[in-house]
Amino acid sequence: MPKLKTKSAAKKRFRLTATGKVRGNVAYKRHNLRKRTKKMKRKARGTMILSNDSAGLVKSCLPYA
Repeated sequence: MPKLKTKSAAKKRFRLTATGKVRGNVAYKRHNLRKRTKKMKRKARGTMILSNDSAGLVKSCLPYA
């Protein structure tokens, strides 16, 4: 069988935790931040664990992760 290719975009944006969950950046933190509340900006620091639906899509792009 040939090797499967990893999607470069997913490789750059996501990584897996030790338990196999997918970790990614929080959305809506690039521009127009004057509209966002302080609470939202504070909670969007760092990374977050993706939901099961999104994690399944990402894992299909990262076959060897």
